[in-house]
Amino acid sequence: MYGGDEVSAVVIDLGHHTCKAGYAGEDAPKAVFPSVVGSIEQLEIGEALKYEKDSEPILDAKDGLRPSDSIKNKAKRKLYVGSQALGYRRDHMEVLSPVKDGVVVDWDIVDSIWDHAFRERLLIDPTEHPMLLAEPCSNTLQQRERTAELMFEKYKVPALFLAKNAVLTSFASGRATSLVVDCGGGSTTVAPVHDGYVLQKAVSTSTIGGEFLTDCMMKSLESKGVIIKPRYSFKRKEVRPGEFQTVDLDFPNTTESYKLYSQRVIASDIKECVCRAPDTPYDESSYANIPTTAYELPDGQTIEIGADRFKIPDILFNPSIVQTIPGMESLAGSASSVRSLPQMVIESINRCDVDIRRELFSSILLSGGTASMQQLKERLEKDLLEESPQAARVKVLASGNATERRFSVWIGGSILASLGSFQQLWFSKAEYEEHGSSYIQRKCP
Repeated sequence: MYGGDEVSAVVIDLGHHTCKAGYAGEDAPKAVFPSVVGSIEQLEIGEALKYEKDSEPILDAKDGLRPSDSIKNKAKRKLYVGSQALGYRRDHMEVLSPVKDGVVVDWDIVDSIWDHAFRERLLIDPTEHPMLLAEPCSNTLQQRERTAELMFEKYKVPALFLAKNAVLTSFASGRATSLVVDCGGGSTTVAPVHDGYVLQKAVSTSTIGGEFLTDCMMKSLESKGVIIKPRYSFKRKEVRPGEFQTVDLDFPNTTESYKLYSQRVIASDIKECVCRAPDTPYDESSYANIPTTAYELPDGQTIEIGADRFKIPDILFNPSIVQTIPGMESLAGSASSVRSLPQMVIESINRCDVDIRRELFSSILLSGGTASMQQLKERLEKDLLEESPQAARVKVLASGNATERRFSVWIGGSILASLGSFQQLWFSKAEYEEHGSSYIQRKCP
């Protein structure tokens, strides 16, 4: 048992798109920054020379020398974390994500993100604060053990707790039982929560998340001849008062991943500003003459966005629309096998026990950044009313405050970690030293 409730706990929610960190008991996270990092490979000269001496030089196809693989493996990478560090363009900087399909694939990056949150943003000493970390429903035992090892061995935290995203969202709305529809950056997850526990057998996931919709928006605009210029690729010069001229800048050593990241930032803003879920299923003919909305790009050009405002959000309700977007054909096959949001909700509820289905239908919680889209709640409720059993009383709940919707997982963690009755549930450092990392499974079921 850990009795350190006099020091406020730190709550961290590392999502696919952003990392949220802050103190338990507060209304919103103190630090919100991208969960991707910039990476530049750096070769240590001393070691490179040593390896060059030991290994035979290798000739490439053009009869030039190329470094041997052993040297490449010795390359160290420098990681750049946070909005400011990523906003500054650097030669040969790749943009990498530590998470793939909801699973951490690069622990070095996760470590650098946590380190940035503690030392640069919250300005705390992690050895003095218990940590509550949000985790996806699909997290494996191996991933949980690795998290515990890093937190106790490297950061030497006094106590730790891992809580499922869906449970925290449910707590944030004051419910112990609900169906959580989490529309995140990398995926959409529908998870039933009963008495504070996730019913794993009924969780359903789709690869269509906010970033997928952003890519669709980008490709759709490109097909209409709109070129999104990243902010680093031009500068604006004032020719006359109030009149600007755009001068293109050339940076040949910019990586493709950094260019794509910079374009996605702009496309994501376009999506958030102009998109709204259509009231009825999208079809080309009825939306052909819809009034357009103007959006000014960073380089000064103004674009008009018409039917795409409704078409892109409708992918959540009809994934096969992806086939009609030029440039997204390669993903059309996988998208057509993905179920729509209403289907996922009904499927998930049907996998649950008959006794709790009615309660789940009446407390469907919308959360995540993509859930902030206008009219999404109303459209989901309307589609569910048409497809659900007649006896079911369908109620989709979403906070009217976009911040609460976006940060619902973090807010749930903030509430949970500040409760007096929760303090005895922490997985303490003493327990870790006695039982090892596998004990996390008993402490945080």
